Amino acid sequence: MAANLADQKCVPCRGGTPPLTQEQIAPLLAQLDGWQVEDGKKLIKSFKVKDFVAAVDFVNRITPIAEAEGHHPDLYVRWGEVRVYLWTHKIDGLTESDFYMAAKIDRVFAPTPAA
Repeated sequence: MAANLADQKCVPCRGGTPPLTQEQIAPLLAQLDGWQVEDGKKLIKSFKVKDFVAAVDFVNRITPIAEAEGHHPDLYVRWGEVRVYLWTHKIDGLTESDFYMAAKIDRVFAPTPAA
């Protein structure tokens, strides 16, 4: 099998790069747990946590990874949940880097006790 998605480096997208097709998305999505594709354009996942402090803690663990990768998800934070939205804004669609970032976020979530 290919290297773990979380071990891949996000690559900056240049304008004009075509977004991934459904055929290209399917095998990448199959390597992620619990992520969904919305409108063929965005990766979305809801992470359940025990309370608001745990939600903010999780966001604080995502932040340095997003900065290091230069790939910044939209985050919705509330008591007991962090919802993550990933897509490549420049092309209004998905690239392989979105899947890499999703896997990296899953990796940092693993130590967090669930609700």
